[in-house]
Amino acid sequence: MKAWRFYGFNDMRLDEVPAPELRARHVLVKPLCVQPSVTEAQLACGIPTLAYERIKRRLETSAPLQLFGHEFCARILAVGEGVNGFAPGDRVAARAKLPCEACPLCLAGRSHLCREGPVIGFDLPGCFAETAILPALALVKVDDAISDSHAACLQSLSDSVAAVETAQIRVGDTVAIFGQGSMGLECLQVARLCGAGRVITVDVREESCRVSRELGADHALNARTCDVVETLRQITGGHGADVVFECAGGSPRQGLAGSATLLQAIDSARSGGTMVGVSWFGGPMELNLDTLRERSLRYVFPDISTQTHLEHTVRLVASGRVRLGPTITHRLQGIESVPRAFEITANKSKFAALNPAQVMFSPLQGGQ
Repeated sequence: MKAWRFYGFNDMRLDEVPAPELRARHVLVKPLCVQPSVTEAQLACGIPTLAYERIKRRLETSAPLQLFGHEFCARILAVGEGVNGFAPGDRVAARAKLPCEACPLCLAGRSHLCREGPVIGFDLPGCFAETAILPALALVKVDDAISDSHAACLQSLSDSVAAVETAQIRVGDTVAIFGQGSMGLECLQVARLCGAGRVITVDVREESCRVSRELGADHALNARTCDVVETLRQITGGHGADVVFECAGGSPRQGLAGSATLLQAIDSARSGGTMVGVSWFGGPMELNLDTLRERSLRYVFPDISTQTHLEHTVRLVASGRVRLGPTITHRLQGIESVPRAFEITANKSKFAALNPAQVMFSPLQGGQ
């Protein structure tokens, strides 16, 4: 079969490799739609971010490797021994991080922050291949009301659900969201569902601001045309937002905001408010903790999304309560277009993309 393998950073090749063999507690799938996450796209370029050192070591010691591909929709071809609840023909999506097999809490099915479990696409082969083997315990069935294209976004949406849950939004809270890429737009919609009274979003692209308004933002501020902190404080009567999500930071090499939006987000929160750190910055940064202490700000980070979060995203999208269609701007056709999808996703501003670029391994369905 054909599969994309990495020989090093900036070196991916479409190779002929042996087809994976079905084994117990796993399923064999045919990928239908796959998108590289922003993190994967940065790692493919060798840019430090989440899991950079782990991927670097694997490339140095074990290349060529099948890497990445944890945001997907796939159809089950066969199920292994011990798999219950799935059958050939089912469409599935997956959470990226699996429970570890040595932790008693994981084995007991407890939801907790175990850091030892493997990650699909990082430690296990993902779905940038004609077929793939996936652990059944990571999977969720995709509702018939959800297209292949939208289903490929479910894993990212589950992380956004976890981020909003971590924020503990109260009914009527004013929420500000810096960055209106895929996760920022998802956090916007989920925050609305969780009782936010007013949502103020921030981006530097007018197209992102337009989609943000379409999806429910009360105010979508273009940071190129206004003083964001001053405008946000005017909107909130001088107080600032109760909850602020930072979804824009990261490597300026990829058109992200560095640490500038984090500092703006801190200044935009009310005293006693909550900051939710969604972005990965890829290295150390300087932050005046006394500012947070003086203003009694809580700086929290999202919990790892669980199977429960993923199952909930299926219901949110199938019911229409969360809309993914307006965020999907680039669909490519065929396994050969995977490198182009990485290029677009790693440079979303340059290509006017919101969601990561998607690769359709099968013809587009109606309604996508």
